[in-house]
Amino acid sequence: MIPEVLKSYGSMHHAAMADGELTTSTKELIALAVAVALKCDGCITSHARGAARAGVTRQAIAEALGVTILLSGGPGTVYGPRALQAFDEFLADYQSQE
Repeated sequence: MIPEVLKSYGSMHHAAMADGELTTSTKELIALAVAVALKCDGCITSHARGAARAGVTRQAIAEALGVTILLSGGPGTVYGPRALQAFDEFLADYQSQE
């Protein structure tokens, strides 16, 4: 990969996920829902971690994934549970560090 591209992507990611009118936790919920709809395993991992780091609750994740499954159909029933499992693992890691 071209280092400048990765650096620029990282800057864009930071800007997009920063607190604004929408909180970072809300943005992580949106990103996780989109990741499930797009069936992007790497994105699911990244945003499940981000959601745990941002303090999103398991119930909020479950509700967001419910909407994702509603709108994405069958694939959501495969990728939604993967996202919830990833979130649970990252949340446990963050809670054990406290």
